[in-house]
Amino acid sequence: MPYQPIERLLPRAYDSLYKLVILASQRSLEIAEGMPPMVEHRLSDKPTVLALDEIAADKVALKPLEIKEKAKSKEKDKKKSK
Repeated sequence: MPYQPIERLLPRAYDSLYKLVILASQRSLEIAEGMPPMVEHRLSDKPTVLALDEIAADKVALKPLEIKEKAKSKEKDKKKSK
């Protein structure tokens, strides 16, 4: 798909632009590291485009539990480094 409107993507990230960016960046990193895309694509599509296409197609979703666990682990890492 050439373009994904933000209005279509936001509901899949609990209407949070921040969460959408996190989800898209994590998935695009996975694709760039070799995981196969879950949607049809052209060879010229970049990992970020594929990630947004997957989110729009509801193939990738952000789980509320993941958000809380990652936030907690980041807080622990910050406390350990001080």
